[in-house]
Amino acid sequence: MSDSLGDAIRQARLDKDLTLRELARRLNKAPSYLSDIEYDRRVPSESVLKDICGVLELDFDRMLALAGRFDENTEQYLKQTPAAGVVFRKFSDLDLGEAELKKVDSFIDRLGQKRERPPE
Repeated sequence: MSDSLGDAIRQARLDKDLTLRELARRLNKAPSYLSDIEYDRRVPSESVLKDICGVLELDFDRMLALAGRFDENTEQYLKQTPAAGVVFRKFSDLDLGEAELKKVDSFIDRLGQKRERPPE
């Protein structure tokens, strides 16, 4: 598991045998800009990160988390739904580990599936 966003992107690029220049060409970005991202000197915008994830076949949600950011929809939801911020702060206070958070994530997925079913 990678320690940072830059580490994860660099490792994925190397795993695909792409040079920094080739990735930059595919993304229509400067190699120096991508180098700054790989060495954690810059955090890409959401749209650039989506493009990087598309080329390198990375999970966008995981990369966004490594960047320490939320997507625009999540930020808006947190602003509009104070209870969501309370829940997030509780998670933070409990300092839940990866395994515990995966259980919570699974529960949320099941909750979402129940909401999608039409009433009987």
